[in-house]
Amino acid sequence: QVQLVESGGGLVQAGDSLRLSCAASGRTFTNYRMGWFRQAPGKEREFVAGISRSGSNTYYADSVKGRFTISRDNAKNTVYLQMNSLKPEHTAVYYCAASARVYFSSYVDEMHYDYWGQGTQVTVSS
Repeated sequence: QVQLVESGGGLVQAGDSLRLSCAASGRTFTNYRMGWFRQAPGKEREFVAGISRSGSNTYYADSVKGRFTISRDNAKNTVYLQMNSLKPEHTAVYYCAASARVYFSSYVDEMHYDYWGQGTQVTVSS
């Protein structure tokens, strides 16, 4: 019922910043808990950040705390991931995901999400 489209990725140097966007279709965006995941070359997809429906609560993987910031603008049906001080190990395809479930206990578990975008490539050189 919802389509997610990521954008904002690209090739940057270590220390640079990027802001990823995830645009969602429909009028029920506020009903969805949202998350960002990433998949690095040769590795499995992993949790990066999550945000509650109102945006009041955010959650981060330990590896990105203090470096990445997730936010949402429900009026624009968009969730963002601000990525600062990027390092080569952040190179990955970044995916946004949405959960429409009533029972939800973990932003980390990708099995709790129902909809996924196609991903946007982030490549950090040096």
